[in-house]
Amino acid sequence: MAREHNYYVYLLASKRNGTFYAGVTNDLLRRVSEHRLGHASSFTREYDVHLLVWYEAHTDINQAIQREKRLKKWNRQWKINLIEGANPEWDDLYARLAM
Repeated sequence: MAREHNYYVYLLASKRNGTFYAGVTNDLLRRVSEHRLGHASSFTREYDVHLLVWYEAHTDINQAIQREKRLKKWNRQWKINLIEGANPEWDDLYARLAM
């Protein structure tokens, strides 16, 4: 019996309507924590992009990677619409996940 894995596609923001970063991981809490500590990406460290504003779970890594690649090509307004559709207040979702 194969073990089911979870993979997460996520968007970080520097602030509401700020700079965005899209990523994929198999451990969302760990990866966002790495971004917050400045250990994950020079981009997120340089632009202070650390608020988890959107994510979705996948069970297939290839689907997750494809979704991340598509998101990276999206224009800014599409990303804003995606975030606001699920998180209209732009809350930092990391705090909810860490509880």
